Amino acid sequence: MTDVYQRLANHLDNLPGRFPTTDSGVELRILKRMFSKAEAEIAPGLTMMPEPVPAIAARMDRDPVELATMLADMSKKGLIFRSSKGGEKHYMAAQFVIGIWEYHLNDLDEDLIRDVNEYLPYFMKAGWVNQKTRQLRVVPISKSIRAEISVMPYEKAEEIVKRQSKIVVSPCICRREHKMVGKGCDKPEEVCLVFGTGAYYYEENGLGRAITQDEALALLNTGLEAGLVLQPGNAQKPSNICMCCGCCCQILKNLRSLERPAQVVHTNYYAEVAMEDCDACEACADRCQMDAIEVGDAARVDRERCIGCGLCVTECPVDAMTLKQKAPADRYVPPKNTFETYLTMARESGKI
Repeated sequence: MTDVYQRLANHLDNLPGRFPTTDSGVELRILKRMFSKAEAEIAPGLTMMPEPVPAIAARMDRDPVELATMLADMSKKGLIFRSSKGGEKHYMAAQFVIGIWEYHLNDLDEDLIRDVNEYLPYFMKAGWVNQKTRQLRVVPISKSIRAEISVMPYEKAEEIVKRQSKIVVSPCICRREHKMVGKGCDKPEEVCLVFGTGAYYYEENGLGRAITQDEALALLNTGLEAGLVLQPGNAQKPSNICMCCGCCCQILKNLRSLERPAQVVHTNYYAEVAMEDCDACEACADRCQMDAIEVGDAARVDRERCIGCGLCVTECPVDAMTLKQKAPADRYVPPKNTFETYLTMARESGKI
């Protein structure tokens, strides 16, 4: 008979974001830290579509009153996702990343951090490197884009922010958990932006605070000054923008360990050096989060490592570094919305 936590692990692995199995069983240790047995029994009954309690109860053959209480508690603990429609609560499955892990921002401990850091390299390989469509993409810092380059609105963080009516800023879980175990950096922590339905969930669960568009735009400048990479959700209408550093961000940190990070990142740009103008000051190399720049007599960019974030361009004191747009045939067009992103990921992994 399959253990309740193994069934939960299988359920999470069948979601678009995946939850791969390891030889060590660390993924089961993580689930046991987060879910009680009763919660682990309920979670696999949810899908990636938000549903009201009566529909879920009927499918699971559970008492709707009792189930309503449990689903509400699980959503408050960050084990599943909650939204409202017409005043009625709806619930849906949460993926492990991006989802359950991030929703545990306020109740981290060293044992959970240790297990998750052991597990995430396995997750990255199965759920990121080997997946064609990924949950995040990279957009360049707007100040790094020359005026003559035509940029789609979904490639400009400022335009993404200006389209939002509900915005919440949340602390970065990666920098928080690294600091808790003495490995953090001094980059700003409260910079992750969440939009729409997700923003309400974050605010109601105490994971962030509501801010205005102007405050969000100011935070984009804070991220630029701190040398953070902009990673919005992989959709033309994303539900979030992460501002990431290569030392703490679990995505960038694991990408950085690869030989060719550029091959597993959705980006439409790359940096290029005008070598005759470069004075080899190394400012660009210090700014790069992917170790994509080497400096000898002049700086040189490794196209296989460059993820097109534009940070090096904004740091160059002699304007020798520019951001180039990929050829039209090589440009990536993200799905229209997050639902389409997850649907595409599920199709690619054979889950539907």
